[in-house]
Amino acid sequence: MVGEGERGLRVLVVEDQRDIAENVWDYLERRGYDVDHAHDGLTALRLLERDTFDLIVLDLGLPRLDGVEVCRQIRHYGNQTPLLMLTARDTLEDKLLGFEVGADDYLTKPFALEEMEVRLRNLIRRARRGEHDGLRVSTLHFDPQTLQFSREHVGGMLSPLQGRVLTALMRTSPAVLRHNDLIAAVWGTEGGDTNALHGLIHSLRQLIDKPFAQAMLVSVHGVGYRIVDPEAQRDSRADGTD
Repeated sequence: MVGEGERGLRVLVVEDQRDIAENVWDYLERRGYDVDHAHDGLTALRLLERDTFDLIVLDLGLPRLDGVEVCRQIRHYGNQTPLLMLTARDTLEDKLLGFEVGADDYLTKPFALEEMEVRLRNLIRRARRGEHDGLRVSTLHFDPQTLQFSREHVGGMLSPLQGRVLTALMRTSPAVLRHNDLIAAVWGTEGGDTNALHGLIHSLRQLIDKPFAQAMLVSVHGVGYRIVDPEAQRDSRADGTD
């Protein structure tokens, strides 16, 4: 159930499918949320210009301005409201694109309303802890919005392409991201190949791994790459689980 501290939170639901929008609105309203609705991307941006919300539920496939561009503009102008993206597209490339432009979480249609609320509550908890504005794996922290990274005493700024690689790897950590999926996450359907990817990986390693005894950006031969927690890797080797 929604706790007393969660009641009254303002949620903007951006969804062009009337039945989905009504179901989400009714469900959240019954749970104590204050809900507003926009049926297209431009309307959503206008509402966000003149009003403040605690949460945004944003459909990817919208008329007039799609969800990716809406999310990109929201983040470009400094609005860090926790954002849950909804979509009927379930490919890894689509999910990584949503995360790249600033979505905090991703829910594929059809979905259970109960799961949606759990994800929204998690986003609120993360926002209250100040975690929605960056990615963290062990001592490595990266903010996709500013392209700033830090690992212990080392820090700096990545290029946009390096940032896309690191965002994709940190979002999926500790799982392996296959070469083709990583290329798609960085270049989309145009441009990019294995050689270009290897070049980006090499340059990333110079920044986030070279100053340290233990690497975090790990190659999985013939498969892809992943970001790992060095301490977890050492512990798993010690107990024979890796």
